[in-house]
Amino acid sequence: MSTATTLPSARMTARITRPGLAAAQAALERHRGPALSFQGYHRAGGQVGTRNFIALVATVNCSATVIRRAAEELRTEGALDAFPNVDGVAAFAHGTGCGMADSGPGWRALQRVLTGHAGHPNVGAALFVGLGCEVMQIARMKQDLGEAARFHGLTIQDSGGTRATIEAIKARVRRMLPEVNAISRAPAPASALKIGLQCGGSDGFSGITANPALGLACDMLAAQGASVVLSETPEIHGAERLLIDRVAEPALADKLLARLAWWEEYAAMNGASLDNNPSPGNKVGGLTTILEKSLGAVAKAGATPLNAVLDYAEPITAPGLNFMDTPGYDPVSATGQIAGGAQLIVFTTGRGSAFGSKPAPTIKLATNDRLFAAMRDDMDMNCGDVLSGVTLEEKGRQIVDLILRTASGEETRSEALGLGDHEFLPWQIGAVL
Repeated sequence: MSTATTLPSARMTARITRPGLAAAQAALERHRGPALSFQGYHRAGGQVGTRNFIALVATVNCSATVIRRAAEELRTEGALDAFPNVDGVAAFAHGTGCGMADSGPGWRALQRVLTGHAGHPNVGAALFVGLGCEVMQIARMKQDLGEAARFHGLTIQDSGGTRATIEAIKARVRRMLPEVNAISRAPAPASALKIGLQCGGSDGFSGITANPALGLACDMLAAQGASVVLSETPEIHGAERLLIDRVAEPALADKLLARLAWWEEYAAMNGASLDNNPSPGNKVGGLTTILEKSLGAVAKAGATPLNAVLDYAEPITAPGLNFMDTPGYDPVSATGQIAGGAQLIVFTTGRGSAFGSKPAPTIKLATNDRLFAAMRDDMDMNCGDVLSGVTLEEKGRQIVDLILRTASGEETRSEALGLGDHEFLPWQIGAVL
């Protein structure tokens, strides 16, 4: 279906009555209960981490190899063995940072991604590594970061080349390790959590098992004051009214509709259409139209008010339900959510997924029994039992409990498999020059 004629324009949204807002507010009240907590890493400024990483952040593709090589050599040399409170050295390498405009939406998005990962609550210290002559300059990014002691920078050109830079990175990390290791987990309220919501490899069960169960979990967390973040703008196409009807402020409807209109134009400009979004795997799994997929995707967001509409990788500050504008491609979308401050990703899948993420771990929920049995090493929870008697409400409570245990340090399946090193993928917006 096309929304070109059915979506209300931004000029019409002043007449939106938000008929679902009262019900959304009631859903929030209905799920209020005793305060929940987890064991996290408390940072200066009030953030709380669920993991404790050292981040190596490449400012440009030219420095991708040196940060990956340094992280791998530190691992094989056993540099972290004496530091049990450090979860690892994560290398955030990417394919851009130069050959791009030095201002505008593309530059701003990448800048938010890089600084968002360096300043992430799951990061105890960060080192920016550049070539030295790129568009994405370290000095410009560090201006946007507080707590300067946590952030360091060097360039290949100033360090004397590739091998010398790898050694310089390793030496810098070794000096960081004692301070990063000095922090320990302590009780934190569930309100400190920011949870990114993802679905990939969806099937015909997604919209009736895992997604609505995750939606109820989100309602329970929103009632605690936590932030939950729905994304993947092309994948709410056709079902956006379910969000617009419960926006906390009419201006949020304007912003959401403007982003959908931008995506329609963007897709058309590149010879594509949002109407044909289901992948071949989605179709084999039982989804036939974008509306079926979108309805299931929005179910992840639960039923509480929509309190914020964010640009890609914009900091997450509003409690309750947020929407972040991202592509539907999971690695790009999750990268934006994590850059915004999400300390955990919860990912529903019906066909199967081998996705992981750093520094925020990914929890994967299977929509059906068959998938859970077939990919047991990848799936953290089975939601297929909703079809055999477990209520959605009970499954939602199980998901909340799993989120709190994971936030407190319980290892996810994707972490056990070592996933997350190659799923950092910033959205590249604009011309490659």
